[in-house]
Amino acid sequence: MPVVVQSMTNTDTADVAATTRQVRELFEAGSELVRVTVNTLEAARAVPVIREALLRQGVDVPLIGDFHFNGHKLLTQAPECAAALAKLRINPGNVGRGEKRDEQFATLIEIACRHDKPVRIGVNWGSLDQDLVVRMMDENAQASAPEDAEVVMKRAMVASALQSAKKAEQLGLPADRIVLSCKMSRVQDLITVYQDLAVQCDYPLHLGLTEAGMGSKGIVASTAALAVLLQQGIGDTIRVSLTPEPGGERTREVIVAQEILQSMGMRAFMPQVTACPGCGRTTSTVFQELAQDIQSYLRRQMPEWKKCYPGVESLQVAVMGCVVNGPGESKHADIGISLPGTGETPVAPVFVDGQKTVTLKGHDIAREFQVIVENYVRNKYAKGSAA
Repeated sequence: MPVVVQSMTNTDTADVAATTRQVRELFEAGSELVRVTVNTLEAARAVPVIREALLRQGVDVPLIGDFHFNGHKLLTQAPECAAALAKLRINPGNVGRGEKRDEQFATLIEIACRHDKPVRIGVNWGSLDQDLVVRMMDENAQASAPEDAEVVMKRAMVASALQSAKKAEQLGLPADRIVLSCKMSRVQDLITVYQDLAVQCDYPLHLGLTEAGMGSKGIVASTAALAVLLQQGIGDTIRVSLTPEPGGERTREVIVAQEILQSMGMRAFMPQVTACPGCGRTTSTVFQELAQDIQSYLRRQMPEWKKCYPGVESLQVAVMGCVVNGPGESKHADIGISLPGTGETPVAPVFVDGQKTVTLKGHDIAREFQVIVENYVRNKYAKGSAA
């Protein structure tokens, strides 16, 4: 089964219009599962309304309810919420305290069983079950060779997930309806915890570096952690938990998750553009602008192309800046263009399926190249095409 991309809204779920709009945006960006916060009775009662609104718009993306502290009350008071959700996500550290924990956990699992919903048991470094941590720390302190406290904390993460899964099974939730996650905020910690978890269970695993951060830091950290685990065959769903830039798009996390999987050759979501970084031979910005324009164009076209041109997501386009690697990279792509570098003849050869087909000149190269791409897609990927 392919690794699935998940995302999460950051709207107030009780705001039906805003949440419906953002779920649709995430879905259109490529999110295959969308999680929504369910923290109030108003939010719980909004979930089925959001679901119906999405279906009327042709958006049939599974919704996951994220419950903390009061999920047992909300789902008891608003059973229609459980019915509308595709999955429940609960955090063992936030289910309850003391004697109430087991009772409230049982209520959540019984509701999931009643509605035949899978459950993700999501342990988080920032909200780990403190009773379990204290017990394991005490046991460690009494050992003949105590381990470092951080090692014990990581073992507690795995123990919390596995013990909660076992309780869920005892309460009647089938093993194949359980998903586990153990999210950490540091790359090496995440890798260690998931490697341990994967060895100890066969449950599907949801991967994600929690609180990954903003911009390049969040992207690099998430990629570094997830790539190692995915390469080892660990992980069934992923989420890239980016902090949006001020005024930035929530959909950025979906694009990054897709690019991780596509860069690793695990899935194809989008035609890929190969472009050189530039050097002293490429003092012009033409190749940079063309690469950006083509990449934006391909992303804009994909919602429609996916319907009409199956397989187009595997398209490879090269936009190169000079003669050093330009012709070679262009030949290796499905379609490639080698723009003139500084001091080179002002012409741009275009290669299609490894063969030079035309040489573009003048100030309209960008538009002419886009037309070539359009024609290639239409001819190669149209339904019923011999290609």
